[in-house]
Amino acid sequence: MTSSTSRIGASLRVARVSATTRAKSAMSADLAALRAYVTAETHAQRPAATTIRLRVSHSNLKTSFLEIRFDAHQTIDEVKRKLMTHCGSNASAMTLVLRDVDGSVVAVMGDETRKLGYYGASDGMELHVVDSDPQSLSANGWLEDVSKVKKYVMSDEDYEKRESTYRKWKREQVARDPSWTIEKHMAEQRGQTYVPPEQVDDDTGAEEAAKIEVGARCEVNPGAKRGVVKFVGRCEALPPGFWIGVQFDEPVGMNNGTVKGVKLFECNDGYGSLQRPKNVSCGDFPPLDDVDFSEDEI
Repeated sequence: MTSSTSRIGASLRVARVSATTRAKSAMSADLAALRAYVTAETHAQRPAATTIRLRVSHSNLKTSFLEIRFDAHQTIDEVKRKLMTHCGSNASAMTLVLRDVDGSVVAVMGDETRKLGYYGASDGMELHVVDSDPQSLSANGWLEDVSKVKKYVMSDEDYEKRESTYRKWKREQVARDPSWTIEKHMAEQRGQTYVPPEQVDDDTGAEEAAKIEVGARCEVNPGAKRGVVKFVGRCEALPPGFWIGVQFDEPVGMNNGTVKGVKLFECNDGYGSLQRPKNVSCGDFPPLDDVDFSEDEI
């Protein structure tokens, strides 16, 4: 029994040692993989002390390139050929101008055999490309103005032949519900009750506006904002119907009484507002600072 127990114990120890060895081996492999990942060359680090990062602008382009890496040992000819892939200008038509961080010209790099470092280029400077070729790919906005690009336009006949289009889906919805709109559909998708927008015309709010007089104290809701009525009437710059101009007691408004260039009344900027008559109640609404609150109400 003792001999058998010893053999079993020895076997368990050997198994534990083997498991530990395998775990260490697996851990070593994982650590090695992690180390390789962390120390791998990503080309995001500065590869050499001679690398220079320059902002690049172009005489034909509104867009500027935030930063392009060059080497101080590159010749101006090599720099031009590298820039060809970025701006579409032919190297033979380029003149390179080096500017400092303030935009002042440092040098016109006219000698293509000279190296970039010769002209004193350093990080943060601007390399401006002047393109003298009138037929350049970058000329006349061809690389930026999308309006110059011919776009595919599908005819109504071809569109009608397609399946599962928005137009056909909309027809199906309207056939089931003549009052269907995309706004109603979206509200139902959100689980909300759709409230159609109020239909307005020149007489919208006329009945309520007839009860409001210029100079009356008022309260505007929602928000319980108080002020004085300064205007009652229609305004061509606003949607049809009657509007009430209010000068608030506090700067909670949107204008100074002028709306879309039309002056309706005068007040300080930020105190004026135009409201629909239904939002305005006239009566005993003194400025809130004048209201006598009791200590129990405060």
